Order: sequence, then structure tokens, then C-alpha cells
Amino acid sequence: MPPSPGPVTVIVPWRPAPSRVPAFDFVLEWYARYLPEFQVRTVDTEDDVFVLAACRNLGVAMADPDEVVVVCDADTLPEPAPLRAAVEAARTGGLVHLPYTEYRWLGRTGDAQLRGGMPADECAHDLVLGACSGVYVTTPRTWAGHGGQDERFRGWGFEDAAWYLAHGELLGQPPVRHEGRVYALHHAAEERAGARYEANAALMQRYRDAEGDVVAMTQLVAGSRVLSSS
Repeated sequence: MPPSPGPVTVIVPWRPAPSRVPAFDFVLEWYARYLPEFQVRTVDTEDDVFVLAACRNLGVAMADPDEVVVVCDADTLPEPAPLRAAVEAARTGGLVHLPYTEYRWLGRTGDAQLRGGMPADECAHDLVLGACSGVYVTTPRTWAGHGGQDERFRGWGFEDAAWYLAHGELLGQPPVRHEGRVYALHHAAEERAGARYEANAALMQRYRDAEGDVVAMTQLVAGSRVLSSS
């Protein structure tokens, strides 16, 4: 039988960066105000660059196998009701849940409106179509069942899109979405260029090539845990 519901841990991958601190602080305040029953903790690895996939994997692995864990980016705000619904649904079924059907990037204007007291759903924003990042709800057993996220994506870019393809291929269907919104706060954009970014793009292409081939995807995912296991 699944464990009885208790406090839910929110894992926030976090390595301090000056432009990101205001967003991080606002995310902590958001949980304290709107989701006080959730326990927030940060996680980082000892790698020389920030590896978001490795942080997510490590944070999930810290929980008991059937405990529900929320993985929330340090710049992303979930709506309370969809997140609570996703937590309850993720206790069974063996799939990762996304507590949103809309991913709204607030940008500088929307971020300022939010901080000025405007309701989040009224703030100026850009709608990010196809988004599959920001907030995940899962159990460690489910996360491990499709390999988690690929730690070979170093720095920024593509780890979420690759994970989405692996989830669909290895678990038989995409992550479950719950009607609602998440809001991405403004901060300085990370550089998405150079040798590391190009390596990430090449790895992402391997995931696209493996889509529709469960054997190829299984083999690809098998090599994905290279940092947190070291």
C-alpha cells in the first residue's frame, strides 16, 4: 500500500548567481505564503558547472521510493490547486505529473507587476508552447523507472526536452498534465552558445533519433547517470 500522505518535500536545484537571487527569494516566499504545508529544500552537486539534471536526480533520490516529491526550478511559481492535485495523483500510477497546461514567462514587465501586487494570472507574459520543465511531481520509484534526467547535459539547455521524450518512450505515455499555470520569473538569460551548448544540442538530437524505438531509447538512457554516481 502507498504510504499515508504527509508533508511534501519540494526540491529546488540551486547554485547562487547574482541575477537569480531575487527570483529564488520570491519562490521561497511564494511557497511560504501559498503552500505552507510543503517543505522546501535546495540541492546542488559538487560539479564544476551547474548541472540541473544531476541536481534534480539527486534531490529525488534523497526521498523514500514511494514518497511524492516536487522538483521546482528556482525561478518558477506553481499555482497551489494544480500542484496539490498533481501531488495526490502522483502517489499511484507510475507516471510523472506536471501541474500545468500553460507555462507563462513573465519577463521584466510581468515580473514587476507581480512584485507590485498584481495577481499572477493577470500579469503580462509570453506563453511558452510545449514547455515541459519548471515543476515536476514524482516519486523516486517513478523517476528511476525511466532513468530520470540525463546528466550529460551540462550547463543549460535540452535536459527537459530529452527527459520528456524518454518518459513517453519508456513509460508508454507522456507525463500527466493538470489544468493550471506556472509562472517563470525574470532574470538574466544564460548563454546558450559555445562548445558545451553544442554538445547538449548533439545529445538532444540522439534523443530525437531514438523516439519511437524503445530499445534505442533504453540504451541511450542507460548512459545518462554520469555525475551523481561519481
